[in-house]
Amino acid sequence: MSPGELYATALEQATFVDRTGLGALVLSEHHGSPDGYLPSPLVMASGLAGVTTEAHISIAAVLATLYDPVRLAEDVAVLDLVSGGRISLTLGLGYRPEEFAMLGIPWKGRGRRLDECIDVLLRAWSGERFAWDGRTVEVRPLPLQKPHPLVFVGGSSPLAARRAARFGLPFLPTIGDPELTAAYNDECERLGKSPVFALEPSGPAMVHVAEDPERAWAEVGPHLLHDAQVYDSWQPPGQRTMVTGGNSDTVENLRADGRYRIVTPEDCAALVREHGSVVLHPLVGGMPADASWTSLQLVVDRVRPLLNEASEI
Repeated sequence: MSPGELYATALEQATFVDRTGLGALVLSEHHGSPDGYLPSPLVMASGLAGVTTEAHISIAAVLATLYDPVRLAEDVAVLDLVSGGRISLTLGLGYRPEEFAMLGIPWKGRGRRLDECIDVLLRAWSGERFAWDGRTVEVRPLPLQKPHPLVFVGGSSPLAARRAARFGLPFLPTIGDPELTAAYNDECERLGKSPVFALEPSGPAMVHVAEDPERAWAEVGPHLLHDAQVYDSWQPPGQRTMVTGGNSDTVENLRADGRYRIVTPEDCAALVREHGSVVLHPLVGGMPADASWTSLQLVVDRVRPLLNEASEI
């Protein structure tokens, strides 16, 4: 789809999710990708807030080291207000040097800058007037949610887990790994803090629902393959995420490794029962709008009734 079609469809699907109570809306951030990967999640989140009234909007993740932290505090506060307090965000370190170079931000020292950013955000949203980096900072208006929107620290390393613990924030790892949760809990204990929580992801990276998965793989498989190949190409050594680490040289191998699933409504319901939820990525890889809408409609018309029946037994 063209960018205009893609964004228009995303807004239409947001209203559908909102009207049907299907789930939360999730946005991510990357820069300089030839396929047009979303570079402005705060702007897009504001657009989603304008066409919805109930759905939660999660930005996972904001690449916080690419922002001026004071301006980020202001933008998030305004977004929280215009959304009616329906947002959360995950703060990410960033792992692609190309993005830092494109935006003229040093790659070196980004861990220290993330620490500074988190500190500034939390102090700014408290309402205090304070000095930082030679500036006098006073952020107004303050967020609607008190003391601030739900903020996770993201990452795939024990260092990220310890950072979340140090700031007293929940941890959202990019991959399900009990060792990361243990690192978070251990650091909280060492610091004498009560853990907030670590939210380990589970299940497939994304699910597409179809009456005939074989036919759907032929139609949308190349779009899933594009997504997997781009993510794989971005990963530095040691980087781990839910969407990487498998075999993505062909559609057939991608299908076999299980990161991306195309399933029947019955199998989708089984995945929800097993994992508590599933990630739908209806416009992944710019897939045709018709196939995208079919998947969402099947979740509402076929998957949810199966789950409602199960809850009544």
